[in-house]
Amino acid sequence: MPMHPIKLAVLASGGGTTLQNLIDRIADGSLDARIQIVVASRPGIRALQRAADAKLMNFVVDRARFDSVESFSTRVFRLCDAAAVDLVCLAGWLSLLSIPAAWQGRVMNIHPALLPSFGGKGMFGHHVHEAVLAHGCKISGCTVHFVDDRYDNGPIIIQRACPVLEDDTPATLAARVFEEEKLAYPQAVRLFQEGRLKIDGRRVRVLDAPRP
Repeated sequence: MPMHPIKLAVLASGGGTTLQNLIDRIADGSLDARIQIVVASRPGIRALQRAADAKLMNFVVDRARFDSVESFSTRVFRLCDAAAVDLVCLAGWLSLLSIPAAWQGRVMNIHPALLPSFGGKGMFGHHVHEAVLAHGCKISGCTVHFVDDRYDNGPIIIQRACPVLEDDTPATLAARVFEEEKLAYPQAVRLFQEGRLKIDGRRVRVLDAPRP
């Protein structure tokens, strides 16, 4: 895999704030990458407009039009294959995927909580932050992990934590968690790009940086 730049596919189902973060980090030079393709799981979402504004090739693979996870996933990964990407980044993607063998260890997701807590089907967006507050947690944060065939289950790459404040609402907590997400996802992509991530069962070992 070439070191520079890494070629990404970004998969989105909503507003596209994570997509925008990757676009911005590429633009400011802190992430040496190209977004080859953006795939949306439904039409009319803000992420598609963000992709268009950034002049990124984008497609809709509408989950509602497929009768199985397998057929839906096949279409998504055919687009990724055609775009010749190195890494697939889920960015607010809400649909379960079946990961083809060739893509094992090459699909990442970011989740707005410290997994394995507050993950799984239906735990996305404000639902996560509402659950964190309802449980009286003192810290929250985000998790970047490799994707397998279950929601929020793959091996953890990076976690970043932040405090939960006494007067937090789901919106204020979400904003604080997102500040950590903005750092964590580009970092995980860079580690992958550098060949420093080794999956060892349930663990992801971060290898030392090569010496100059």
